[in-house]
Amino acid sequence: MAEFWAGVRDNFYQSFVAADRWKRYLDGLRVSFIVTLGALAIGIILGILVAVVRTMHDQQKIGKVSGGLTVLNIICEVYTTVIRGTPMMVQLLIMGFVIFAASRNLVGVAILALGINSGAYVSEIIRSGIMSIDPGQMEAGRSLGMGYTTVMKDIIIPQAVKNILPALGNELITLFKDTSLVTVIGLTDLTKVARQIQAKTYQAFMPFIGIAIMYLVVVMILTWLLGILERRMRKSDRR
Repeated sequence: MAEFWAGVRDNFYQSFVAADRWKRYLDGLRVSFIVTLGALAIGIILGILVAVVRTMHDQQKIGKVSGGLTVLNIICEVYTTVIRGTPMMVQLLIMGFVIFAASRNLVGVAILALGINSGAYVSEIIRSGIMSIDPGQMEAGRSLGMGYTTVMKDIIIPQAVKNILPALGNELITLFKDTSLVTVIGLTDLTKVARQIQAKTYQAFMPFIGIAIMYLVVVMILTWLLGILERRMRKSDRR
């Protein structure tokens, strides 16, 4: 038993303490956060645009169909179908080694790839939130002389955000975990750091168990923060 714990201590020392390797884990975690937040921002922007286009198309009156809106809707449907129907890793490989093969900005490539992927899922989340709002509110706003965009921006979307917050929170957590895939394009994130240290120490247990714990702790913190935000929003509803 003593030999086992001595081995664990030595493994821990080699994986985290020797040569200040713990700093490399922090650098990798920082990269993972940057990619997550950047991808989430792109995903939300794309998601809102796609959701609004598809909602506007679905709410057109019979006989008043816009040709331009129909084309945009087809593009949005193709986008969501292709992105949701192909693996994230394959999309990263295409972005990293085909579309941006000459780029050295791996962080930017990773953010763009994950953001485009996230946008397809966020669009469906937002669209479901918009559809959950009583259609009478749109009609009331239009009857008061407000434009479609104004009603969506000032009335519909703020209410929809409250309904979709849990799903958006899950998307944030999923994005953070999916950053572990960016190693396939050579980006030094948290998972890449663990693989590099494992290659130097020839000890896989401590680096990989260590980053698993790091991912778990971050996810638990994000879940806790999202829970606080949801409770505050529910309190504002009661007021």
